[in-house]
Amino acid sequence: MTKTVAILGAGPVGLAAAAHVLERGMLPLVLEQGDAVGHAVRAWGHVPMFSNWRYNIDAAAARRLEAAGWKRPDPEVHPTGEDILTDYLEPLGRSLSSWLRLGRRVVAVSREGIDKVKDTGREQTPFVIETEGAAGREWHRADAVIDATGTWFQPNPGGAGRPVSGETGNARISYGMPDVAGQDRSRFAGKQVAVLGGGHSAIGTLIALSDLPATQVIWLCRALTITRALGGGGADQLAARGALGTELARLVKEGRIKLESGFRLASVEGATPLKATAMDGRQIEVDELVIATGFRPDLSIFRELRVSLDPALECTPTLAPLIDPNQHSCGTVRPHGAQELAHPEPGFYIAGMKSYGRAPTFLLATGHEQVRSIVAALAGDHAAAARVELDLPETGVCNGPGPQLLQVVASGCCGGPAKTRADACCAQDEVAKESGTSGCGCGTKGEPDKVSACC
Repeated sequence: MTKTVAILGAGPVGLAAAAHVLERGMLPLVLEQGDAVGHAVRAWGHVPMFSNWRYNIDAAAARRLEAAGWKRPDPEVHPTGEDILTDYLEPLGRSLSSWLRLGRRVVAVSREGIDKVKDTGREQTPFVIETEGAAGREWHRADAVIDATGTWFQPNPGGAGRPVSGETGNARISYGMPDVAGQDRSRFAGKQVAVLGGGHSAIGTLIALSDLPATQVIWLCRALTITRALGGGGADQLAARGALGTELARLVKEGRIKLESGFRLASVEGATPLKATAMDGRQIEVDELVIATGFRPDLSIFRELRVSLDPALECTPTLAPLIDPNQHSCGTVRPHGAQELAHPEPGFYIAGMKSYGRAPTFLLATGHEQVRSIVAALAGDHAAAARVELDLPETGVCNGPGPQLLQVVASGCCGGPAKTRADACCAQDEVAKESGTSGCGCGTKGEPDKVSACC
């Protein structure tokens, strides 16, 4: 009997999963809340990818497309989200149209006729996926489920896991990566704008804002140092990602971006201007506030399934130590698949960005490898599921305390030889010393010997 695999989400990972399912002789059922494929990607179409096309195309998807005459984009070019849509996802969606069900938002996944408590016959009982859409409520049945719904529509709030006072519903607050240079330009141009966060979404938004005429940009960096945000610079194997840190360092040094480090948001009030207050009492008045503090998974849809999640990261307990941002200082996240992503619920997997829970280090190529392995496991090919078929670029980002980073620099583990990493460190330390924060990890202000050891 042919298995039906329900795939939740028609983004890059979900569509790749469908291509793998078809290659394995099974039937995909792709349920997407948007009216077209790549629903979340459309929201960040203006954003350039860190990785070039080489890392952004799934192998099974490419085989399917090339059989229909599709021409692969230049592997060395860095696409935007819009490029991913027009040159890859939309053609792939057309090739999978018979298995797509658009405009259907998944609200619950369960086993047919039994709740999560019952043991008997569980593995043989079909899944039921409940959706909402223009046609009302619908129930879809499948033998297995891959949740690839992502996290884009669940941005983290500005507080410590919760919205701060005055945040919810404030019209002067936006989240994620607004299209600063495009459709949102009039909202930010000529204004005083603060950006809260220290990840790549925040950095990209800060750089885009600095290009707007007469716009005053304030970086509310929650960390006490700018180490993590600046990253590996020229030592990053993904050059576009490393360039972000280099450019941000330059803009801070030139005064085009004002840095407020250690700014942990306590409350916001007012509208024009908006007053943002930090936990240490500092107050910043701005016209607009962008909260770019990452995203989180929606866990509500599988309440009736037996899932096992790490209490901190909200990913599988087996995956957590491989991606934990509290522990990983540099290098790569080890490729992983069905074994690391398995839950106590047989036949249920979470893939893509959502599989990382609250960890921010996901690469699209990782998601492609995940679904290749998961689909192989569902097809009973456990040797293929266990095989690693992915070579990831090094992150070039080192996190952690100074002594640890000194060792990292000496070993050159961050994507290049030690001297290259040290050169990046020196440039970042120069900015850090001027801003009164610690530098790239080679030393901190007031510890010149450590800085000299690096530089």
